[in-house]
Amino acid sequence: MFPRDNGRMAVRTIDEYISAQPEAVRPVLERVRQTILAAAPPEAGQTISYGIPTVTLDDRYLVYFAGWKHHISLYPVPDGDESLEAAVAPYRAAKGTLRFPLREAIPYDVITQVVAALLARRPA
Repeated sequence: MFPRDNGRMAVRTIDEYISAQPEAVRPVLERVRQTILAAAPPEAGQTISYGIPTVTLDDRYLVYFAGWKHHISLYPVPDGDESLEAAVAPYRAAKGTLRFPLREAIPYDVITQVVAALLARRPA
């Protein structure tokens, strides 16, 4: 197990983060990661920030994701057009946060939509 840093696992890479999760959660987190990377530009980076997996672009965060006991979270989620709002509404937990319950099928298409919306809002 990894040492703790402020109550969080002190992991250095996304691979370490995923491997430290319960076995049933690992493939879900890996697929979330791959979904985000497929929707992001090829130059997107990967790091750990605030103790959770972070996909970056131009040395700034693009999106964070995390595994929890009963759900996967995705942050931040921008306010969007009606189509995006309808897609994310069932999963909104708080402003800017989505929670995907592990007992339900993960809507990977919604993750792709969120990444596209985040990219569209980035300054050129």
